Amino acid sequence: MNVYVRELTAALAAAGVSCDVYTRTWRRGLAPVEAVEAGVRVHHIPAGPLESMPKESLVELIPAFTAGVKARMEKDEVPDLIHANYWLSGVSGHALKHELELPLVSTFHTLARVKAEACEDEPGQRARAEAQVVGCSDAILASTVDEGVQLARLYGADPARIEIVPPGVDHHVFSPGSKAAARAELGLGAGPVLLFVGRVQRLKGADVAVRAAAALEAVGDRPTLVIVGGPSGAEGEAALDELHKLVADHGLTDQVRFVPPQPHAHLAVYYRAADACLVPSRSESFGLVALEAAACGTPVVAAAVGGLRSLVDHARTGFLVEGRDPAAFAAYAGEIIENPRLASEMGHNAAAQALAYRWPITAARLRRIYADLAVRQLVECP
Repeated sequence: MNVYVRELTAALAAAGVSCDVYTRTWRRGLAPVEAVEAGVRVHHIPAGPLESMPKESLVELIPAFTAGVKARMEKDEVPDLIHANYWLSGVSGHALKHELELPLVSTFHTLARVKAEACEDEPGQRARAEAQVVGCSDAILASTVDEGVQLARLYGADPARIEIVPPGVDHHVFSPGSKAAARAELGLGAGPVLLFVGRVQRLKGADVAVRAAAALEAVGDRPTLVIVGGPSGAEGEAALDELHKLVADHGLTDQVRFVPPQPHAHLAVYYRAADACLVPSRSESFGLVALEAAACGTPVVAAAVGGLRSLVDHARTGFLVEGRDPAAFAAYAGEIIENPRLASEMGHNAAAQALAYRWPITAARLRRIYADLAVRQLVECP
């Protein structure tokens, strides 16, 4: 989501739409307002302690954050509209819409009721809040048609207010490059390399990646699995401990490399180094990791869920796996590893297909939506 907001605001500013981003002051020394680039400013709003907090605790700070944003807007300049990202910001944006009489655009990124269908527990408070925000948003952005269908089916969203606006990728950063050079930079050898990038939590399915690597080990391919990411959420540390135990239980300690979260641009080196990128998510509204890997010319083996179905063209740019059987992920990854010609063709096709996803295109679509909302009557709460 941070990547989405950063890249989108830069693209909007380049298109002539100035953006002010409001976020919580999370440590001492942050300037109240920081100019990131021409047309993009970040406002740090005091709300709660000056330290990072668990995501689950941030809901308690919404009233203070909302009041701080309103005061800053009224002191500086009231915007033309509010674009909220994630449900916490949606609750704040919903209140500000009514207090300032502004249109509200909402992007949720993930949805509680979708995660619940994937057996991922979320507080009931979140689902109820999302439903309220959906009901009063003047436009609701979905990254894919599948996400739009989920918003209508699970939240009763008005289809007329759902806008399909896929994110983009920075092709100056994420582009094909030398696999040998990438491996040399990361200290990886010439053997098979599988990659998992994402938060270490049950939803993202890193355990499936480990089990797939174990299945390939059993047939002699001996892949190195690189896991890039850190624990996330209330169960994150426990999930990481379980993952380390799983690696040890399968005798893969020497073949699995755990890498902490990396600067976003540096992920391109990891994508280029891999033979295949595994994305075994239980649910995925879009799947930016799959898009970035494809843009780097790396075939993706992904779960056939959510937005991943739109990003991966089965047997052409990678493979889609129905269900959660690690053996199926291993079989497809093995096919890529053992057939260099297929891997090359898939990588070429993936990079070409990824070119359709560009941040300037996303910004142009949003600019039109913003302009339309400026002349519409505000949606009222049901």
